[in-house]
Amino acid sequence: MALDKHPMWKAPQHHMDSDHQHDHVHWIELFYDLIHVVIIFLLGNYLSDHLNPGGFAVFTGVFIAVWFAWADSSVFNSLYVSTDIKHRFIMSSQIVTAMIMAASIPNIHEKGWVYFALAYSANRFITAYLYYRTDRLGIEETVLANKVSKNFAALAVLFTVSAIIPAPYNYLLFALGIISIQLLYMLPKIGVLECSRFLPRLGHMSERFALLVLIVLGEGFFKLVITLSEKGIYKVSSDVLVNFIFGGISVFVLCWIYFDFVGNGKPKNTKKWTLVSWWLAHLLVMLAAVMIGVALSGEVKVGFWEPYPLKYATIGCIGLTVYLLSLLWIQKNIEYRVAHRFATAKIRFLGVFLALLTLVIVPFVPSFIGNLLWGSALFSQIAIPVTKAYFTFQKEEASGP
Repeated sequence: MALDKHPMWKAPQHHMDSDHQHDHVHWIELFYDLIHVVIIFLLGNYLSDHLNPGGFAVFTGVFIAVWFAWADSSVFNSLYVSTDIKHRFIMSSQIVTAMIMAASIPNIHEKGWVYFALAYSANRFITAYLYYRTDRLGIEETVLANKVSKNFAALAVLFTVSAIIPAPYNYLLFALGIISIQLLYMLPKIGVLECSRFLPRLGHMSERFALLVLIVLGEGFFKLVITLSEKGIYKVSSDVLVNFIFGGISVFVLCWIYFDFVGNGKPKNTKKWTLVSWWLAHLLVMLAAVMIGVALSGEVKVGFWEPYPLKYATIGCIGLTVYLLSLLWIQKNIEYRVAHRFATAKIRFLGVFLALLTLVIVPFVPSFIGNLLWGSALFSQIAIPVTKAYFTFQKEEASGP
C-alpha cells in the first residue's frame, strides 16, 4: 500500500472530493467526546451548588461556550476527513485544552476564570490551525478554510484578552466572542454558511449530535447514583428508593423520545435557516437535558410527603419544557419519519402544559403528587404516540391493501 493511501499518513480531504466518503464517526472524535463527560458532570455539579439566578447564568454561559467549542471541532472533522498522524497529535492537544476547561469549572466565577478563558482561547487557536493546515496543504482551493481559520484566530485573541482584564468586562468580552462565532457563520454575504463547500456530512453530524445527547442524558444517571451513594443507600427510606427508581426511568424515557423521534435525523434540506435551526435546537436539547439531570438528583433528597425542593423543581420543569419544544423544533427541520405521524405538536404542547402546571403547584403538594404530574408530562410523550401507532397500524393491517 502506498504511504499516502494509509489512514495514518493520508492527508485530510474535503468529503466532497472523496470517492469513498462515509458518515461514521471516527474513534478520535469519540475519544474527544469523552472529556465532555467530565465537563458536563462538573457543570451539573456547579449548577447543583449554585441554584440561584447568578449560578444559572454562569452555568448556561459556560455550557454554551463549551458546546460551541465541541461543535466547531466536530464541523471541521465533518467537512474534512482527517485521520493522519499529525491530526491525531493536534486533536490530543485539543483534548488537553478541554481538560483544563473542565478542571476550572468548580471555581470559574473566581480564580478558575483565567484558566478557563486561556484554555478556551487555546482551543480556538487549535481549531483555527486545523483550517489553516488544510489551506496550506492545498486541500481547500476555495477561500473557505482560509476564511474560517482567520475568524477563529481573531476570536482566540479576543478570548485571551478576556482572561486578563478585570470583571465584569472579562465576561462581557467573552460573551461577545461567543456571539461573534455564530454571527461569522450566519451573517448574510460574509458568513461562512454562504460558502457552497461549507456543508458538513449531515449524516456524520447527526450521529455526533446523537452521541453527545446520549452522553448528556447519561449524566442524569451519574447525578442520581452519586447523590444516593453519598447519602448512603442503606440509610434512606423506601419512599426515597422509589423516587430514585422514578428518576432513573425518567432519564431512560428522555433518551427514548429523542432517539425515536429525532435522533440521527438529517436536515430535510440544506437551506441556511434549516441548518441553523437544527444546530441551535440541539444546543437547547442538551442544555435542557443537563438541567433535568440536576433536577432529578432532588429525588433522593425528599420522601413522598414533603414538597419537592423548589429550586430543583424549577429547573426540572423549565428544563422539560425546553426539551420538548426543542424536540419539536428539530422534528420540523429533519427528514420525515413514520414516528412523526404520532409525535404531533399537540402532544408536545400537552407535555409543556403539564410541566408548567407542575411548577405552579409543586410548593403546595407532596412530592409524590409533583412526581405524578411531572411524570405525566414526560411519559405521555412516549405513551400516547406508541399507543396511537399500535392501534393505527393494527387497523391498517386488518383493512388490508
